[in-house]
Amino acid sequence: MTRSAGWRFIIVGALAFLMFLPLGLVSDIVQERSAYSRQTLSELSREWGGSHLFSGPLLEIPVTEEVTYDRRREAVDAVTGLTLRDEKGLPIFEHFQETVTESRAPVYLYPEALDIDVSSENRVRSRGLFDVPVYTAQLGMSFDFDTSAAETVLTGKETLIWDEARLSVFLTSNRGLRGEARLTGGGRDLVLEPVSGEDRGTGITAFPGDPRKLGRYELSLGVNGAESFAVAATGRTTRFTLTSDWPDPSFFGTFLPDAREISDAGFTASWTVPHLARSLPQVGRKLSDAAARQQASMGARFITPNDFYQKAWRASRYGILFISLTFLTILLLDRASATPAHPVQYLMVGLAQSVFILLMVSYAEQFGFGTAYLIAAGATIGLLVLYGATGLKLGKRTGLLGAALVTVYGVLYLTLQSADLALLAGSTLAFLALALTMWLTRNESWGSGAPMGWPFRRGAKAIDPQANA
Repeated sequence: MTRSAGWRFIIVGALAFLMFLPLGLVSDIVQERSAYSRQTLSELSREWGGSHLFSGPLLEIPVTEEVTYDRRREAVDAVTGLTLRDEKGLPIFEHFQETVTESRAPVYLYPEALDIDVSSENRVRSRGLFDVPVYTAQLGMSFDFDTSAAETVLTGKETLIWDEARLSVFLTSNRGLRGEARLTGGGRDLVLEPVSGEDRGTGITAFPGDPRKLGRYELSLGVNGAESFAVAATGRTTRFTLTSDWPDPSFFGTFLPDAREISDAGFTASWTVPHLARSLPQVGRKLSDAAARQQASMGARFITPNDFYQKAWRASRYGILFISLTFLTILLLDRASATPAHPVQYLMVGLAQSVFILLMVSYAEQFGFGTAYLIAAGATIGLLVLYGATGLKLGKRTGLLGAALVTVYGVLYLTLQSADLALLAGSTLAFLALALTMWLTRNESWGSGAPMGWPFRRGAKAIDPQANA
């Protein structure tokens, strides 16, 4: 059975489409390795201290109220101490008033001017094949409270118990705290304790006595962490400065930095958030720390941009493109041959390019992406060029196949290096390949019954359609 040029293109297209199967399996393997990597990094990050989100400081002032109740009790004989009874022998009751002091919902007060300055030093810790960036940060916090605002939310005969006030700073986990933690107020050191109570989360707390006498507070502490560092904008005016030697930050949260400087030596970012930009009450009767953490956070992630698992996954997504381009190159080089390539040979070429992605991932885990890509691409190009010369019998056209492969894998490398330019590079390459194919085949007789030398067996002879005319 003979095939026209149109049929050959259709069948090669179907073979390219069939390559979705091995590429899908390769993509699953890459995702599995990526998940294992994330699990390892998460465990190591958690052991070092994990991500941190600081919120507060929050001043909690207990409230009591004297309440008078009308009550009744059994009347007692003042002489005998016995219960008085009526003529029927029933107890006689008397009414009286009792005044008791009861606890009410405390008053929660956020600071007026909150200044936070954080500097961190990063390092990379390894476990097995994987590296994770971790940091040691030094936090300095300066703040004060408008204690007169606490009176504005009282009702009835409620009274503030100033001497039992509690000052708390909340964080994601206490296990990351390192070194000395020091809180001063009114020029004296305050004793710090871990926050207790399931409804309060985790953090540190102090009982400063009457806060009206202390003025401005200063807090300094060290913390180990990984992945990210953030704070909540809880002050009426919050100023936050974050300095790090990590060169690839990713800023996140409700508020992005007002100013930032990023270089290979690290970054500095600063935020200024007024209270009008956040929907938190400055003073209230409900604990709003959860809302502060969710609605008023700002910080940075310490990321490794564009890691090789992401690149390998994108390579598997774009794999059908460079396999199709290779098939198309072989088809164009082979279209005048009397002994063209067999479909099985196309499949072997496609499988070799699918294995390229596995080679790239496995070597990248050992040597890094750049070296791994060079090894995997070099081995794949070498194998296909050798196969083109010996298996496909391309002869002098083998050099064109090699040039096409070098171009395809070069463009793929540039595509993988930049996630932002991946779509642009891939779509441009596909368009240029299609345009070149249309130009080279502009004079092709697609519907001709003339055989294209593809009876799928070596040694088949081309038939001249005019021979029997």
